[in-house]
Amino acid sequence: MTSDLKHDEMSSRHEDRAGRRLALTLVSETYPPDINGVATTLQRLVGSLRERGHTVDLVCPRNGAPRELGVNALEVPGLGLPFYREITLGLPQGRRLEARWRERRPDLVHIATEGPLGWSALGSARRLGIPVTTSLHTNFHSYARHYGAGWLQRPVLSYLRAFHNRSRLTFIPTPEQQAELAAAGFERLHVLGRGVDTHLFNPARRDTALRASWGAAESTPVALYVGRLAREKNLDLFARAVQVLRAQVPALIGVVVGDGPERERLARQHPELVLAGAQRGESLARHYASADLFLFPSMTETFGNVVPEAMASGLAVLGFDYAATHALVEPQVSGLSVPVGDEAAFLKAAPSLLDETLRERLRRGAVEAARALDWSRVCDQFEQALLLAAVQTTDREMSDERLACRDSA
Repeated sequence: MTSDLKHDEMSSRHEDRAGRRLALTLVSETYPPDINGVATTLQRLVGSLRERGHTVDLVCPRNGAPRELGVNALEVPGLGLPFYREITLGLPQGRRLEARWRERRPDLVHIATEGPLGWSALGSARRLGIPVTTSLHTNFHSYARHYGAGWLQRPVLSYLRAFHNRSRLTFIPTPEQQAELAAAGFERLHVLGRGVDTHLFNPARRDTALRASWGAAESTPVALYVGRLAREKNLDLFARAVQVLRAQVPALIGVVVGDGPERERLARQHPELVLAGAQRGESLARHYASADLFLFPSMTETFGNVVPEAMASGLAVLGFDYAATHALVEPQVSGLSVPVGDEAAFLKAAPSLLDETLRERLRRGAVEAARALDWSRVCDQFEQALLLAAVQTTDREMSDERLACRDSA
């Protein structure tokens, strides 16, 4: 069963929710200064909730960098993955969270990641009868094949389904993912799109000095990738696309922004690429706007925040037709897309972006499309969904309550 917050339910609860301010706890294994789409999205949503008068406490693992989490933040022990040090898993904190929530009970717990910390928080909240919502930000089940563990896909999917189906609501970013997960047995799915900060990401941040540091003159095309440098991001396809483009325009420069376990291999096997490292804020925005083409080879995204950021920055985008590319790119108007998995089509489409007339048309279309991606609308939807979830009861919870009453009789 899926749920997009039925109109009659929302209407019946309207008076209860009017003017209500939530005491919310967010549990996540990533948050800024971590650099990834999940952390960026959570920071935006948390900031909006606080601006609207809601109280948001954060629970997340320490990662060695100072976090600006707020006065009631709880940093817990974490463990870096041995093959992926950039990801820190929070260790289970069930007893600690129960004690904390008995003393100061939140109206709702929102769990953004499904690791050991998230699982323990889910169990603690349910034992205390605290409403829980979750988000599915990352396709962990699709990552397995990239790490030589394809046999894990089904068990990981089963774990994710069991995890999210114990919550009152699971936020996912696109209708396509909603349909896919519903077919796999996920329940109470709610589509929550993404916005983009067009004040930060815009063509005016183009920086000739930065381009010069890459070896690019004003007329030199620059192809860009932004994201984690990890196996599941299909970075070799980006490198191959750059080689195809350089065969036609030898001066073209490929720039990679990001960090991760694949950085050393990329540097060794593709010395022609400029590895710019991880970037944040205005520096990241300058890197986007100073490029010309955005080639996004990943096929494992739940959304892909980098796509709207590239569009808002005025880049001609090429990606596979799913997630953010499917949702936002109108082919031949605001970017180019090819069928998912068709790498030959990706390589065939890339050289068309060398045509300056087409590129300029796509750049204008991308900027125009990005203007419609208003974060305030997304934050409104998130707030209303949380307010409703805080007073809802799921069929599963009602069944659990009946069993508890029967056992105590």
